[in-house]
Amino acid sequence: MLKPLSLEEERSLLPVITRGREAARRLEVGEMDVTTTRALRREREEGQRAESTLLRATCGLVRLRVTERGYRFGNDELEAAGVEGLVNALNRFDPEKGNRFSTYANYWIMKLVNQAIRQQAGLSETEMEHVLALQKLLRSDLAKKFSTKEIAATLGVSSAKARDIVQMNHDLINRRFETGDFDRGIEARPSLDANEAPHWVIEELQRLCGDDFDAFWQYAFRTMSIEEIAKTKGISRQAMSKRLEKWRKVVRESAEARRLQEWFDQQ
Repeated sequence: MLKPLSLEEERSLLPVITRGREAARRLEVGEMDVTTTRALRREREEGQRAESTLLRATCGLVRLRVTERGYRFGNDELEAAGVEGLVNALNRFDPEKGNRFSTYANYWIMKLVNQAIRQQAGLSETEMEHVLALQKLLRSDLAKKFSTKEIAATLGVSSAKARDIVQMNHDLINRRFETGDFDRGIEARPSLDANEAPHWVIEELQRLCGDDFDAFWQYAFRTMSIEEIAKTKGISRQAMSKRLEKWRKVVRESAEARRLQEWFDQQ
């Protein structure tokens, strides 16, 4: 990964890329004399090196967009999606239009990262569009707490649908790769059987969560999704999410919260 290019540095590469692509096209067309072939091959190689430089200098955008969405860089699916978006952008980029590559690449990176997030969360395209619209609204005034009525009016949906979208956004936030904060959900980690945990951990969580201990454990270690847990409980996803939020708060405010978090962080 290279440091981001300045506007002048990027512009200096664009003619080289254009000549390299044209040379590659001509080399595929037909036979030429040795001198012309060598010249074209040299231009093609220079163009490929320029594309590689542009690609490596823009890789930071992938990290930025993944972390900006609230995930740690290292989420393999999102990282791969971002890189795929970057490569797509490079293949589709037309230097002659005068646009900055980083601006063009940003669109493709965000498109594929959001698509990967949608697939991980099991949302439809329409649901993801609504969630992104809600997030945009929330960012417009970070100090304001928007009412359901305001959200519904802005998104053009019913109040009931607005509540569902708020819940989907909340669930999405809780899927993020975070540690050390029970407010944001527990870091996604390999499944762990309750029988493998220390006795004091099980006893404390059973005391705090009661009959919902199993649901809390399954969600904490991502052995089941909220939808699957809700189905076993015979309730809606929204109701299950509220119940899990209640237990996260209880655990976070318990006397053993720090000790529990330290144990979770070690898993």
